[in-house]
Amino acid sequence: MNRSEPISVSELNAHIKGLVDSDPALGAVAVRGELSNYKIYPSGHHYFTLKDQDSSLRCVMFKSAASRLRFRPQNGMSATAWGRVSVYPRDGAYQLYCDGLMPRGAGDLQAAFEELKAKLAAEGLFNREHKRPIPRYPERIAVVTSEAGAAVHDIIRVLRKRWPLAKVLLLPVRVQGVEAPPEIAGAIRYAGRYKLADVLIAGRGGGSMEDLWAFNDERVARAIYDCEIPVISAVGHEPDVTIADYVADLRAATPSNAAELAAPDCAELLEAVSAAQERMQQAVTKQIKARRGELEDLASRRVMRSPTGFIDQRRLELDSVRLRLDAAEARIISAKRAMYASLGAKLDALSPLKVLGRGYSIALDGGGRALRSSTELSVGDSLRLLFASGQAECTVDSVTEGDSDGTEKTEEL
Repeated sequence: MNRSEPISVSELNAHIKGLVDSDPALGAVAVRGELSNYKIYPSGHHYFTLKDQDSSLRCVMFKSAASRLRFRPQNGMSATAWGRVSVYPRDGAYQLYCDGLMPRGAGDLQAAFEELKAKLAAEGLFNREHKRPIPRYPERIAVVTSEAGAAVHDIIRVLRKRWPLAKVLLLPVRVQGVEAPPEIAGAIRYAGRYKLADVLIAGRGGGSMEDLWAFNDERVARAIYDCEIPVISAVGHEPDVTIADYVADLRAATPSNAAELAAPDCAELLEAVSAAQERMQQAVTKQIKARRGELEDLASRRVMRSPTGFIDQRRLELDSVRLRLDAAEARIISAKRAMYASLGAKLDALSPLKVLGRGYSIALDGGGRALRSSTELSVGDSLRLLFASGQAECTVDSVTEGDSDGTEKTEEL
């Protein structure tokens, strides 16, 4: 560059840009710092500032690179950005053109996993009350997985062995790559909408977190949650945990384990039926033996051997009861007669007729009232005298009153 000639601002910026772009150290650099002023424009490009306590660096991430982010960057987040440093000629400012962004202290995928997990958990997609029971004896089992993977062969092999009565429907999808999540979600929604099966198995074989990432996609999680039939997740091996495992009605450690959870073991059922049949036979035999013993006991009784003997015995008992009743009746009548005689004698002793029999009589006035004193009479009154035998009508000619001192007073007609 000729320093004697003035140059334009654009030429200077272009020269500086060329110097920066030609520096290999700035062509691939990773910078750590804190995210600030993070903005996403309608074009899909991301603009932000990466800063530390002393300096700041302008950064831009174009849409193509931003589409690969597995987490949502936020202001204040500590992150590492990598890419190339270049100059933007219009502003004369250098900036970092990011090819990727990763939170510090965690991998990109892990951060995205935790973020989506927290989001869906807050919405209640993992709640136990939304989990549906797996049918015990399914007639149709749908499998959403790759038709070329080992998982589908393991599932079919186990189902054929355990529960050959079920019809297995394979919904082949891609289980890895950008196209996998919409295919998996679509197959699950299709199976649920048309109720193709009694239970659905969704999964794939093992792999890295990147390989299993399709089952950490929000679209797949919501499809599982909205599915109208129970879903068993079977992703990877036992240590592998995906978002699909949290949302599914039941998590299986492996695809083979999913087949075991989806269907009963016919051999175990046959064994259980045989055991139940044996218990029933034993119970019936025991009942028959008990009833036979009761029958033999009844048959050995005297009444069964001689029915008339039973009646004769009851006759004898009846005669004995009748004799006792007759004896009791005789005793009661005798006692009552003795009581009657005693009461009759007492009554006879107190009877006025006994007094009349000794020569006494009873004077009655005109009203039939017994007279006790001469003071109750007047001369001319009519009397009726009762004797032990017969009676007489009399008229009072005179009345003699007797006093307590023995003196008499006579009233004559």
